[in-house]
Amino acid sequence: MKFIQKVDMLEDMAGPNRFALFLAFLSIGLSGFGGVLPWARRILVDTRGWLTAEAFNDTLALCQSLPGPNIVNLSVVVGGRFAGAAGALAAVTGLVGAPVVIVIALATLYERFGGIGRAPEAIAALGAAAAGLVAATAAKMARPLIARAPVSASAVMAASAIGVAGLKLPLSWVLLAMAPVGMILAWHNVRSGSRQRAVR
Repeated sequence: MKFIQKVDMLEDMAGPNRFALFLAFLSIGLSGFGGVLPWARRILVDTRGWLTAEAFNDTLALCQSLPGPNIVNLSVVVGGRFAGAAGALAAVTGLVGAPVVIVIALATLYERFGGIGRAPEAIAALGAAAAGLVAATAAKMARPLIARAPVSASAVMAASAIGVAGLKLPLSWVLLAMAPVGMILAWHNVRSGSRQRAVR
């Protein structure tokens, strides 16, 4: 316990160290069912305070534009930002190490017992819970974006949702189409804000 308190003290003084990053991403990896993004936001923004809501959104946007799983990309970026290459390695190891072992064990159990009794219904219920967590996280992430640029951000989010969920377009197509639109609107909002401040 004293060792963990010392880690927290060092973290407050100089940002998270490699061990703190490992523990945080280990807890993220062990908390998620069907996706850990909601837990990543809760731990990195709400609990640890390492990132602001805006910084989390911006970092996740960068990670979504890179190849590979978003959460793994996020662990690399956050770990690298605070503790360099060793921090990135610690964060990724914490994120995927224990879950890989658990998934292998669960896959073995599911192969043997997955069709017995109420197991299929229980797995479906876990999927519904995971979907609810993702929806709640999306709503939290949308708030700072809408607060900064209510009309343009809402329009981009609505068009993206219609493209993916309504028209069943591939996510890569929607990203390629909407990313330039979002950047142009963000640039326009920044310029408009700068002009308003200059007039004042």
